[in-house]
Amino acid sequence: MRLSPRPARSATFSRRGLGHLAAALAIGLLSWPALAPMPARAQEPVTVFAAASLKNALDAVNEAWAAEGGAQARVSYAASSALAKQIASGAPADLFISADEDWMNDLDGKGLIRPETRTDLLGNRLVLVSAKDEGTPGGIGPDYDLKGKLSGGKLAMGAVDSVPAGKYGKAALEKIGLWDSVKDQVAGAENVRAALLLVSRGEAPLGIVYETDAAADPDVHIAGRFPADSHPPIVYPAAILKDSKNTGAADYLAFLRSKKAGAIFSAHGFSVLSK
Repeated sequence: MRLSPRPARSATFSRRGLGHLAAALAIGLLSWPALAPMPARAQEPVTVFAAASLKNALDAVNEAWAAEGGAQARVSYAASSALAKQIASGAPADLFISADEDWMNDLDGKGLIRPETRTDLLGNRLVLVSAKDEGTPGGIGPDYDLKGKLSGGKLAMGAVDSVPAGKYGKAALEKIGLWDSVKDQVAGAENVRAALLLVSRGEAPLGIVYETDAAADPDVHIAGRFPADSHPPIVYPAAILKDSKNTGAADYLAFLRSKKAGAIFSAHGFSVLSK
């Protein structure tokens, strides 16, 4: 008996099988969990070493910087001398703002800043402060009875051999001719804000600080202003440090030089040098 050949698989069956396969794939794709978008990479915080006298103003500038979406600014405030020595010893920071040019020059001479980023950011004025209101402050000249006003008390000021405000203060007193009469009554502080605090607490009757410091403390009053030509110009230079790998440091420095930041610095009594 002759066997009939095995019938070929029908086209209908093939189409049905493909349909089942397509349906299964569709169900699988629909049930696959949706992939969450990759979060944006957070900006690395910018580490700033800044002169103590900048605290109130720079804190306000940093709030404005954060409001514009800038990276967090982590600021270490101290005397410029102390900060420069920390940087020279390897302390990690992205940017340095000094209260004088000497300490920035010191780091520049050691090859620790990027010279092309250095900018003269701000200016300030030197004043004599007291804990009591002595009326309208005038200029301080050779006839100013500083020793008499101290009444045997201490003259608070930054350490005259290292702290910028102390160096400016000594230079001014020498130029005017008052240094020799009060040098033995000087209470040298670790930074200008520490000198301000001595007067604010009544531990020293008088102190030499920046005008912006006097404005920041309601418990002190300006007793007199030193002539601008009695000391070297008070300049706050800023620069990115050579070892900084933070790409946000340049954006932060650019913001410090912006009109928005300048308006904040001006409101706190600084003169804006960068344009």
